[in-house]
Amino acid sequence: MDATEVQGAVEPGYEPVRAAFAGNFERRGDRGAAVAVYQQGRKVVDLWAGTAAPDGSGGPWRQDTAQTVRSATKGVAAACLLLLHQRGQLDLDAPVGAYWPEFKARGKERVTVRDVLAHRAGVPALDVPLTPEQALDGVSGPRAVAAQQPLFRPGAEHGYHAQTFSWLAGELVLRASGRSIGRFVAEEISRPLGLDLWIGLPGDRVAQVGRIADTEVPEPAVSGGLRTRAKQSVHDAYADPESLTRRAFAAITPLPDENDPAYRAGELAASGGIATARSLARFYAALVGKPADGPRLFAPATVTAARTAESDGPDRVLVVNTRFGLGYMLHGPASPLLAPGSFGHPGRGGSLAFADPAAEVGFGYVTNGMQRNVTADPRAQALVRALRECIR
Repeated sequence: MDATEVQGAVEPGYEPVRAAFAGNFERRGDRGAAVAVYQQGRKVVDLWAGTAAPDGSGGPWRQDTAQTVRSATKGVAAACLLLLHQRGQLDLDAPVGAYWPEFKARGKERVTVRDVLAHRAGVPALDVPLTPEQALDGVSGPRAVAAQQPLFRPGAEHGYHAQTFSWLAGELVLRASGRSIGRFVAEEISRPLGLDLWIGLPGDRVAQVGRIADTEVPEPAVSGGLRTRAKQSVHDAYADPESLTRRAFAAITPLPDENDPAYRAGELAASGGIATARSLARFYAALVGKPADGPRLFAPATVTAARTAESDGPDRVLVVNTRFGLGYMLHGPASPLLAPGSFGHPGRGGSLAFADPAAEVGFGYVTNGMQRNVTADPRAQALVRALRECIR
């Protein structure tokens, strides 16, 4: 069997998604990937192909192969905070310092939980970056963020908290619930829904996870958003080591080895999540509807809050206009999703997961080939366009 032969199934009417997925391997450089879609609680797309590592090692991509999904993790982390709010354990409009007194230092007294979720907390970078070991120790990250002076006026502007979101979200979950964010995900989301989705990979699941690596982008492969041929201002921001953009993405320096077992076991809520495409799609489907065999996670009011724009306009870090709800990117030019009501989160270099309440859709795409993009991967966008065609 050809390693890139598409495995799995689609329901009648979803054949365009299969065609787009096959096209990702033929024309857009995919090496190993999976895509899944749930609609109205029913799985309608479940496809996988390629190898478990971009270089062909590790054997074929299997039905249960999981991958590190980078910033797609943020959508899962946001759900933890919103579930705590839904249960009355976390007030979105309370100061972060009400739960985490140390955070009030250096002018952050008025930063709210809502500001954290909307990337308005003002601490997207650290004056002194953390080493990979410090980033994972559960103590150094929260301490550094609490001690950091805001880098722009909290509440008044927004800038993507690429790495520091790990410690902001993780510490708030810990302070409000008494549980680490990895444990909270396991107990309140993954176990009830039967998901292969972790923030902190258990030791007995190591063999299930493939490897990720940077791969080249075939030309032309553009699809909007922050892509390979970005405008000059974006290029300059990423090239300048002193820019807020570079500093935000370099809050952990040197860059960690994302295939390292220690990194995978760490509970980095901004970037360290591991999941199958099927589990991401089922997770998002459960946010907006009742699965056939599991709980609905969000009440309708929570769905409305998640997808209502909180930050909309120039992003101090990504240097384009971005739109955020409560922890979720919203449909727009920088991050095209299914429709204007969609909410979710991409992972830098590839993965994407989102929900669309109107269509009752949950979507998940994961890949092991990390390409040079931030919010709108050409492969993911090809799948979204095909799905849009299926559900008109």
